[in-house]
Amino acid sequence: MSGQTYEQPLRIFIGYDHRQAVSYNVLQFSILRRCSKPVAITPLVLPTLPMTRQGLTPFTFSRFLTPWLSGYQGWSMFMDTDYLCLADLAELFALCDDRYAAMVSKNVKKFEWASMIMFNCGHPANRILTPDYVEDPKQARAPHGLDWLPDQLVGDLPREWNHLVGYDKPRTDAKLVHYTQGMPVFEETQGSEYTQEWLAEHQASNQTQSWQDLMARSVHSAKTASGRRVAKLHKEAILQP
Repeated sequence: MSGQTYEQPLRIFIGYDHRQAVSYNVLQFSILRRCSKPVAITPLVLPTLPMTRQGLTPFTFSRFLTPWLSGYQGWSMFMDTDYLCLADLAELFALCDDRYAAMVSKNVKKFEWASMIMFNCGHPANRILTPDYVEDPKQARAPHGLDWLPDQLVGDLPREWNHLVGYDKPRTDAKLVHYTQGMPVFEETQGSEYTQEWLAEHQASNQTQSWQDLMARSVHSAKTASGRRVAKLHKEAILQP
């Protein structure tokens, strides 16, 4: 349509850990069901990236490739895999301020600032974040402290956008819940804050309506002698199409 404008999807990168795939599945589901704008979610799967450096998790260092993966353009979000999204991420992107090269929630544990980063990918200061730089421990010695940026280029986001379960004071209005000591699926972390919310999201992300609701009226079904609709693969039971 002439004159119509198009909006780019919100770019979201999530650290992927094959040892706890359930965390990624729950997080991406919680994002999709609440976001009011299109999103492009990319898992950072280490074997697919031009680097091998890792730490406690496979994505310990690959998070800093977010600007490079975004073509050094626009704003992109990174977050660890052990989060739960309870709000519209479009609200978070609306807080992005071009004065900054990155924005984080400067919560009580500085080593967790990098667990959720809004990257201003087009900012010149982020051009240093190349695969070679991130891979080399002599260059990127302490990137989790955002040490490639001067303090004035790191903006502060409201605390509800990175609530650290077990570290921050309990609150009822968290928008991004970070189970940094472990998701409540583990015996060791059961009963932690926002346990029921995570378990409910896990259940919702692994359910489906019945085949009859989804497929019975489609061209892929047929009627049996009893009048029941079944998949056409059951040829021996089909009476008529």
